Amino acid sequence: YGQLRSWGDIRAETHSRFEVSDTHRTPPKFTGGAVRRQIDDVMLVDCVSTPFQGHRDAAMIDSRSTGPEGNVLGFQFVHKGVETVQERDREITLTPGKIAIWDGLEPVQIEIIKPFHKRTLLFPRDRVLAVCPRLADLHTLPPLDHSGPARLLVRYMNALAVELPSLGPAATVSAANVALELLRTAVEPELPTGRAAERAALRAEIRRYVRTHLQDSDLGPTTIARSFAMSVRALHALFEDGDESVAAMVRNERLRRCLEDLQRRNGGSVTDIAFRWGFCDAA
Repeated sequence: YGQLRSWGDIRAETHSRFEVSDTHRTPPKFTGGAVRRQIDDVMLVDCVSTPFQGHRDAAMIDSRSTGPEGNVLGFQFVHKGVETVQERDREITLTPGKIAIWDGLEPVQIEIIKPFHKRTLLFPRDRVLAVCPRLADLHTLPPLDHSGPARLLVRYMNALAVELPSLGPAATVSAANVALELLRTAVEPELPTGRAAERAALRAEIRRYVRTHLQDSDLGPTTIARSFAMSVRALHALFEDGDESVAAMVRNERLRRCLEDLQRRNGGSVTDIAFRWGFCDAA
C-alpha cells in the first residue's frame, strides 16, 4: 500500500510506468495497493485505489523502451469502481464486469472516478505477438466485452489467483501457456485480414503445430509442409523474413521443453528427456 506520492513508483513496479496526480475526487487520505504474482513469464496483478489520475507519454515510453517494464500487453478485468481511459483515438469507460486489453508501449491517460479494484494479466509483448502477429498491425486494440474466450480467461485468471500457491514449477509454466492461448483465442477473431495478415497467421499456426508434435522424431520441414498441403520450398519462403528457419524453430522448441523437464525433480536423465522430445541422436 502507498499514498499518492509513492503510488507512481508502486505502479511502475507492478504494472508499467505512470505519472500520477490528484483530482477533485481524490480524498485527503489517498490509499492504493497492488499485489503482483509471477506465473512463469506472465504476471497476475491485483490493484485497488481511491480516485486519482495518471498518464504515460511518449518520452516515458522511450526511456524504458529497452527494458521489460513497459514491454507488456495487459488483459484487465474490473471488479469494482469506474475508470476512464484515453488511448490514441479511443476513449472508454471501464465499469464492473468490463474487460479491456492495453499496450504498455502506447501513450495513455487514465482517471479513477470511483474507488477501484481490477485484476490484470501482464503478458510479455513479444510472446503475444509470436502467437498473434496480426495484433501488431492494429491501430486500436479490439474490444473484448462480448468475447466468450475473454470471459473464460477472466474465470481462469480468478482461479489462478486461488490455485497459484499450490502449483509447482512445471505446472506454473503450463498455466502461463494456457493463459496465453486463451488470450490468442479471444483476440484472433477481431483482427484484420489480408495477404500479410494471412501469412502471419499461417506462421503462428505452424508454430502451434510444431509445439504439439515435438515428440515425433520425424518432425521437420518435410512433414510440416505435408501437413499444411504446401511444398517445402513454400514453407521455407514463409519463414525467410523471420528470426529463425523452420528447422531452427523445431530445435529451439524442443530445447525449451527439455529445459522444463530438466528443471523437474523427477524429469529423468538428460538422454531420456532428449529422446522424449524428439531428439534421436545421443550426440
